[in-house]
Amino acid sequence: MVAPPGAGKGTQGAIIAKHFHLSRVAIGDLLRRHVSEGTELGRSVQRYLEHGDLVPDDVVLELMRQGLSEARAAGGGYVLDGVPRTMAQALAAYRVALQLQMTAEVALHLAADDDELMRRLLKRAEVEHRTDDTELVIRQRLKLYREVTQPVLQFYDRRGILLTVDAMRPVEVVSADVIAGLEARDGHR
Repeated sequence: MVAPPGAGKGTQGAIIAKHFHLSRVAIGDLLRRHVSEGTELGRSVQRYLEHGDLVPDDVVLELMRQGLSEARAAGGGYVLDGVPRTMAQALAAYRVALQLQMTAEVALHLAADDDELMRRLLKRAEVEHRTDDTELVIRQRLKLYREVTQPVLQFYDRRGILLTVDAMRPVEVVSADVIAGLEARDGHR
């Protein structure tokens, strides 16, 4: 899944995983859990999360490798949420997935505009008390997304696996389009 912060990756990832009986590997959730548990990894990434900066690739890719290995052990398919954020991550993630014989069949892009994303993230901050959802941090995360993540979409488009869905609509409508798009792709394999 490739989408800006607040576009609904977590929500849609959970729906996809449940609908298709897949493992869900959510890198952001794993990182926040490490921070809340005060692990060595959590302490090392906390400042990145608090400032809206990207966590170093080696940390992200190791969490991804662990998640994909667990998905493989559980029976195969997966929904990967939070990776890749950069072209370097996209290429490294592809190599890792290739080694595990678990390359992506679909790259889901949830498209949304910045004003709506800001509104959603500030609301989420109130509800979930997320320290990484302040206005300053959100602006930094959106800026990084536009600068470094947008090229990843072109990479997946060139591979012929990009599926873009308008995430500006109600959750149920987006979910229906996502499921229909994924089922249509699955039917062509």
